[in-house]
Amino acid sequence: MTPQLNVIGIVVSDMAASLAFYRCLGLAFPEGADGEGHIEATLPGGVRVALDTEAVVKSFHADWQRPTAAGRIGLAFQCADPAEVDAVYSELVDAGYHGELKPWDAFWGQRYATILDPDGNGVDLYAPLPG
Repeated sequence: MTPQLNVIGIVVSDMAASLAFYRCLGLAFPEGADGEGHIEATLPGGVRVALDTEAVVKSFHADWQRPTAAGRIGLAFQCADPAEVDAVYSELVDAGYHGELKPWDAFWGQRYATILDPDGNGVDLYAPLPG
């Protein structure tokens, strides 16, 4: 058997804050999960996004330490069009999340922006540019 990517795991310092952020991006986590240590959202196609608190990770990996810098993972959400990139970026910034890179027309033919999740991980928003 060839291994298949099935779960994208993110270690979070504040489950409630991370759930709020990723719900803004359309991930459907079960309601009432703010106090959970592990929670998953299943994406179309069956891949799951799992959020685990630092305490859960430490429960099975006693030597685990919080990374000292962000940027160890990158997630990208495709938007319907360039206007949606701008709208989602604005909604997230207005909700108090840090806009790392304002929407711009990238040389590779996409409207592109980056916002940071509550733990400082870069989350990209993109859509193909017309023409």
